[in-house]
Amino acid sequence: MAPAPGLKVNLSSPNPRSRIGKKAVILPLKIVDHIMLNDPSKEAENEPIEVRCYFVRERNALLVRGDFSPLYTDYYLHLMQHGIKHERAQDDLLKDGLAALTLHLSSRPRNEAAAWTLSWQDPLQNLFVTGSNRSGNVVGRVFTEDVRERDTNLFIAQVMVAGQESRQSMIKAETLDMFKVAEAFYHQSEQRPGRYFRHSEEDFVMVSAQPDCDLAWLEALDDEGIRAIDEAEMLSLLETRVFRFDCGCSPGRIFPIIAGMTEEALEVVFGEGEVLAAGCPRCAARYVITRESLEAFKRERASS
Repeated sequence: MAPAPGLKVNLSSPNPRSRIGKKAVILPLKIVDHIMLNDPSKEAENEPIEVRCYFVRERNALLVRGDFSPLYTDYYLHLMQHGIKHERAQDDLLKDGLAALTLHLSSRPRNEAAAWTLSWQDPLQNLFVTGSNRSGNVVGRVFTEDVRERDTNLFIAQVMVAGQESRQSMIKAETLDMFKVAEAFYHQSEQRPGRYFRHSEEDFVMVSAQPDCDLAWLEALDDEGIRAIDEAEMLSLLETRVFRFDCGCSPGRIFPIIAGMTEEALEVVFGEGEVLAAGCPRCAARYVITRESLEAFKRERASS
């Protein structure tokens, strides 16, 4: 039996993604990030993709390229496993967001993680993607329920580094195109050009300016030029990074979060029922938790 219809409770600090709606408890995002985002010990089964990072000699630019076909396959398997359905436009937007963030992360320090949110007003939806260089994972979802209405479309970028406070920047979003939005983020927040290109259907390239970059060359680049860049420019391979579509959430990881709630909070979320549907705020996965199994988990933890 699901929680009482219409019940909405915020379990964390104000966060439009951390709400209890009619169908499931959406776990507080900060808590889930704490236990999942930077966990290099997790053994992911999803197929990795290689992202290659090149220095474009004489142009002083960083070129990052990846074929996302295997990652997208695991993304679709995830949707099927959890019965998640998107409209075609939402699906394309999320896939582009995953690719844009992955290429961005590949150009950043290895101890850095990031989360991007595109808050769009018409149609009302939030696109959320997040990933970590340390664990080599990216994941995301689309929110269409209990979405906060704003006066304008916004793109919000958060950067997390272990041992440091997170940093956040925000810009107005002018188009429902994640590659164009990411380019605007580079221009306004990173204070340097960064451009995205489609080498093929699921093969993407990002080129970002480095000190003394040939900016005229970078601004003139187009998809056709990117497809011929191996012959036209001198590329030096710097490194290869590996990423998977993987959240890290599981019943075993969610039980401690639910068990950590106060008895009052548990009564609110369970209502008069014996079953709770717990939803992951990072990947939209849903897990069924019963009162009986929760009590068994508490007893086992207390005796260990």
